[in-house]
Amino acid sequence: MKYHPRSRLDLENEVFHDRTEDSSVNAAQRIFHALSSAPRRKILAYLSASGLTAGEIADRFSMSKPAVSQHLSILETAGLIRREKQGQFVHYSLIENNLVNTLNGFVQEVCPVCRPIKKESQARARVKDLP
Repeated sequence: MKYHPRSRLDLENEVFHDRTEDSSVNAAQRIFHALSSAPRRKILAYLSASGLTAGEIADRFSMSKPAVSQHLSILETAGLIRREKQGQFVHYSLIENNLVNTLNGFVQEVCPVCRPIKKESQARARVKDLP
């Protein structure tokens, strides 16, 4: 019998519903699933200093807007980000008091990919705060 690896799409669409497990295990699975993707970790890094609209997030990636939307949905389901509709725009921000985001912030400090993104996000936040 030949082994057929699961496609990336299969992994992305995987749903973690097992009635025999308690809710804390399911929550942990959703969080680890959300953090398992490099684009989702990059989205968290972009949101580390200030909120962004869905369009601002999508502009930073070379993937389709529906794909970015799927990543945002997974992050929101995991409880890592929140969205707020303001007029015609949807704004996303980190849920700051979430322990996972605290740990993710630590990882961003040591990660060679996320560190420059976090610094860019902080610089953009400072520019937004200027009068």
